[in-house]
Amino acid sequence: MILSDKRILEEIDKGTIIIEPFKAECLGTNSYDVHLGKYLATYKDRVLDAKAHNQIEHFEIPKSGFVLQPGTLYLGVTVEYTETHGHVPFLEGKSSTGRLGIDIHATAGKGDVGFCNTWTLEISCVQPVRVYAGMPIGQLIYFVVEGNIEKMYNTKDNAKYNNKTTRPVESMMWKNNF
Repeated sequence: MILSDKRILEEIDKGTIIIEPFKAECLGTNSYDVHLGKYLATYKDRVLDAKAHNQIEHFEIPKSGFVLQPGTLYLGVTVEYTETHGHVPFLEGKSSTGRLGIDIHATAGKGDVGFCNTWTLEISCVQPVRVYAGMPIGQLIYFVVEGNIEKMYNTKDNAKYNNKTTRPVESMMWKNNF
């Protein structure tokens, strides 16, 4: 079951969902709009290695915007910091974003109960498109969890994305044993 706008507000009042900054006009019927932060990043190397710590370079989006190019993976970040203590958050692109040919995540649209951070976006595009810091980029929807949680994400020793950040975070796949 997906939470409605009224239910999202109730959960915010209870403290089980935190969105900072929160703006009422960003609340949809059953979602909350999130915005592109001012930082993007790209990987330094063209060939990435799943067992290596692939380094990224951060840069700030100029006021005039930045043109994304096809064939390049950009890491972005949401303006909004969120915490979800009783629901499963999903980040999806807005239809207006998709109609510009922008994908905001390659595979990682689901957060875990206990995720407390900004969202790193895995941005790609099908043709060159100019983006701007602060533009609506996606929407969060919240699902009810069935059953009790044994260990929240923010309390796991092996949680790789727990450090609070305002910049995109590179893949931490290299921390896995395989």
